[in-house]
Amino acid sequence: MTGVDQPSRPRRWWPVGLASAAAAALLGAVLPTTLLSGPDAGPPAPAASPRPGDPPAVLARWLGERIGAELHRQAGALLRGDEAAWLAVAEPPAQPDLRRRYAALRAMQVSVWQAEPVGVPEPVDGQPGQWQLRVVHRHCFVDPDCLPAPVQVQTRWRLVAGVPRLLAVDPVGGTTGSRPWEVSELAVTVGERTLVATTPALRGQLPALLRDAEEAARTADRYAVGTPPTRYVVYYAGAGEWRRWFGGGRAGWTAGYAVSTGGRHEVVLNSVGLRDGFVDDLLRHELTHVATLPVRDPSADETWWLVEGLAELAGAGGRPVARYQELPQVRRLVTGDWNGRLDGAAPPAGAGADRVAAGYGVGYLAVRHLALRYGEQALVAFVRAVLHDRRTLDEAARRAFGGHWAVLHEECVAAVRVAVAGD
Repeated sequence: MTGVDQPSRPRRWWPVGLASAAAAALLGAVLPTTLLSGPDAGPPAPAASPRPGDPPAVLARWLGERIGAELHRQAGALLRGDEAAWLAVAEPPAQPDLRRRYAALRAMQVSVWQAEPVGVPEPVDGQPGQWQLRVVHRHCFVDPDCLPAPVQVQTRWRLVAGVPRLLAVDPVGGTTGSRPWEVSELAVTVGERTLVATTPALRGQLPALLRDAEEAARTADRYAVGTPPTRYVVYYAGAGEWRRWFGGGRAGWTAGYAVSTGGRHEVVLNSVGLRDGFVDDLLRHELTHVATLPVRDPSADETWWLVEGLAELAGAGGRPVARYQELPQVRRLVTGDWNGRLDGAAPPAGAGADRVAAGYGVGYLAVRHLALRYGEQALVAFVRAVLHDRRTLDEAARRAFGGHWAVLHEECVAAVRVAVAGD
C-alpha cells in the first residue's frame, strides 16, 4: 500500500490485505420470520391481533409480523426508486438517516434488498411502548444475480394507531463494523466490472479511480479461484471515513484492505497519503484478494506468505524483480534474523512498516517463482487446494505441481535469496 513520504524516497504503506469478518457466524442465530425480496413478493397474512390478557409472546409474534409487512413495503420502495414510500414507514426523527441511506443505496445501484427479522421484537428497557428487533439486510449492487451480502441492524419501533412505526436504525457491525452506505453520503461510479464509491468531497477522483479499478479487475480475474466475482466493490475513504468505515482502527502503515462482508469481499482504500502511480498497484493487490480468498479468510502464519505473495504478484503488474520497491527491506530480513522458512515471513504483531514490507516481499518472490516455473494455472490450483479446500501444503503441491512441498519450499527460499543477492 502507499507510504509515508520521506525526503529522499517515498516509502510504501502496505495493505492489510485481509480484514477477516465473522458475518456468517453472526447469522448463525438468525431465525427468519419473513423474507422480503422486493416489490413482486406478496406480504404475509398478518397474525390475529392480540387480545387483552394474551401472553407477551403473542403480542411479540403479532408485532413481528406487522413489522415484517412494513419492511416488505420498504424493500419494494427502495428497489423501484420510490423515496416517499421508503420513508413512509418511519417517524420524522428517523427520516433524515433513512433518506441518506436511500440516496447512497440508489447511487450504488442496489439490485437486491432482502430483510430478515432475527427472532421476535423485544421491549426496549426504560422506553415504555418501544420495541427493538434485529434485522438482516441482504443486498447486491448493480448485478441482481450476485451472492447477497448480509448486514445486521438493530431497529426500534413503536405502535401508532395499531401500526408499527420505525424510530431508528442502528448499525450492529459485529467484527466487520459499519458499511460505508450505512453511515456516510456517497458519490458513486460504475464500470463494467467494478463499482467505486467515495465521499462527495472526493468525487473529482472517481474517473481516475474507476479507470484504475477496471484495469485491476482484469488482472484479478486472471487469478480468480473459480468464477470471478460478479462485481468488485471499492470504497475510497477520506480521513474521517477511514477511521469509521468497517470499524477503522487499522495500523498506521495501511493503505487499503479487503474485508469479508459475508459471502464476498469488498475493498477500502485510504486516500490520505496515497501517491500518484501507486493506486493501480494497490487495486491490483486488493482485488486479487477479492478474487482468490474463501468466504472465511485464512489467518494462519503458515499460509500468510501465499495469500499476500499472490496479491503482490498481481500488484507488481509484470514488472521485473529489479523494480520491486521493497527489495532492500527483504534483503535486511533475509540477511538478518529470518529463519529461512516461508511461514516465518508473516510480520509479528506490532511490526513496523519495514518489517511488514519485507514479509510481503518474501511472499511475492516465492509466489513469483512458483508462477514462473509451473505456470499461473498451476499456481491458482495450488491456491485453491490450500485456501479453499484446506489441503495440506504437501498434498496441494503434489496435486498442483507434481512435487513434494518440502522440495518446492527450498526452491522458493532459494529464489528469494537469489533475488535479494542480485539487487
